[in-house]
Amino acid sequence: MGVGSMIREFFRDQSAATAIEYGLIAAGISVAIIAVVNGLGTQLNSTFSSISSQLK
Repeated sequence: MGVGSMIREFFRDQSAATAIEYGLIAAGISVAIIAVVNGLGTQLNSTFSSISSQLK
């Protein structure tokens, strides 16, 4: 079985399509989580800076 026929079989297989879809969903969720955590980090940084300056 050659490499080309293995690749064609992989793309014909429905489970391969499902695995790719799940991978794309996981990537999208990861990007959303990173964006939220990044935004919260910025907010927390400004909050702690404000508290720090008030304590001085």
